[in-house]
Amino acid sequence: MSAFEESIYKLVVETSTNLPADVRRTIAAAKAAEDSATRAGLSLSTIVQNIEMAECNVSPICQDTGMPTFIVHTPVGANQIVMKKEIRNAVARATKDGKLRTNSVDSLTGANTGDNLGPGTPVIHFEQWEKDEVDVRLILKGGGCENKNIQYSLPTEIEGLGKAGRDLDGIRKCIMHAVYQAQGQGCSAGFIGVGIGGDRTSGYELAKQQLFRHIEDVNPIPELAKLEEYVLENANKLGIGTMGFGGNVTLLGCKVGVMNRLPASFFVSVAYNCWAYRRQGVLLDGSSHEIKEWIYESGSNHPMNAFEEKAEVEAEKAIGEGRREVVLTAPVTEEQIRSLRVGDVVILNGEMHTGRDALHKHLMDHDAPIDLNGGVIYHCGPVMLKDDEGWHVKAFGPTTSIREEPYQGDIMKKFGIRAVIGKGGMGPKTLKALQEHGGVYLNAVGGAAQYYAECVKKVNGVDLLEFGIPEAMWHLQVEGFAAVVTMDSHGNSLHAEVERDSKEKLAQFKDPVFA
Repeated sequence: MSAFEESIYKLVVETSTNLPADVRRTIAAAKAAEDSATRAGLSLSTIVQNIEMAECNVSPICQDTGMPTFIVHTPVGANQIVMKKEIRNAVARATKDGKLRTNSVDSLTGANTGDNLGPGTPVIHFEQWEKDEVDVRLILKGGGCENKNIQYSLPTEIEGLGKAGRDLDGIRKCIMHAVYQAQGQGCSAGFIGVGIGGDRTSGYELAKQQLFRHIEDVNPIPELAKLEEYVLENANKLGIGTMGFGGNVTLLGCKVGVMNRLPASFFVSVAYNCWAYRRQGVLLDGSSHEIKEWIYESGSNHPMNAFEEKAEVEAEKAIGEGRREVVLTAPVTEEQIRSLRVGDVVILNGEMHTGRDALHKHLMDHDAPIDLNGGVIYHCGPVMLKDDEGWHVKAFGPTTSIREEPYQGDIMKKFGIRAVIGKGGMGPKTLKALQEHGGVYLNAVGGAAQYYAECVKKVNGVDLLEFGIPEAMWHLQVEGFAAVVTMDSHGNSLHAEVERDSKEKLAQFKDPVFA
């Protein structure tokens, strides 16, 4: 292996497993701003614990390691063909070692390549510069937050905010709406990059480039610095909170860039990033390709005091202040499920089964490979490794549930499933099925892949592995798996409630702010 390939491998591992110091400081401040006994406060405690576990285990912070996107600046004369090949080799090796999930899927057949290599993956952008060093930056942006990216074409009419024109106030309305529409589905509290101008493609590129900025920097353009400050302050008045549970902290960072546009076009592009803000970079010696320095301060240099406060302590405090904790062992009965209410903390033991997009589509037209009556489905695409002793779970956080809305209610009724676990909530069709069938939706903490991996005591088996590791149906024995009831069998939905409340609050930002 060349020195360049080895340096890229180290970059991939560090990015996936160790959040930089500026991200940690921001999350620590968010935790301090929330009441520790609330749902949002408990989630932030879990997030903080998960960050430490990922670093200690050298395992993915979140099981969705996203689309690896590299920006490489090279000296004139560098062989970019060789560099591209070695970046791909490093990505494949990191995938084999369980530092990245197998995330490259054929868009036509659904086949997973198994090594994160394929047409368009990973994404690699090269730029030349007149320096001797090589600068390589990497962002791992998961699918859940990628799905909450949004682009506006001005002028337009925006829900709750009215007309948005081709001016700073119109841009402001777009950004505020972008935060609102994400709710908790992108693993809030999040960070956003905004691109003003360009065309539809370059606008999104500019938005994602903003995510490579340091959180604590100040925009050199005064108008944009003022806009960033405004958005960060006022987005946190929407009350969406961590995981969409409601709370004081909805947005952790806002970075805005601008470029020229065509006279007929005015795009505002927003890239939404989850709390697991995984971006890092290295400056390499131009000759040896050894790492000279890390671009972002290492998280290892910034242990958070909050790590000393374990989530279990916070949970005990919350229960002591009136929050109900219910211990269930799967399979569960309809009577047990109908006794649950929104806000209850469920501690689940027994067997659960993972199920994502491919499985739900499959189950609509086929029998289940095992008996699911009274069972628990977990919306999760885990990171799994196999050795001589069998399969092992390396990361086990939830995926965004709303993608399964077309299927979920029908599948619960067809197979007798009683509980669904995921993140971000589900819609009215699923809520109606929960009422009719006697089911419940449990919201796990998005991104907490190490925290939940520790709950898995045994891999009982796997079916439909031909779908690829993330989409296969894994059967796992768990102990102490904690999640919050956010949709119950009585027609209550915390997600619908938070969305209604935040929509009302969004309307207060309708009037002009910038002259």
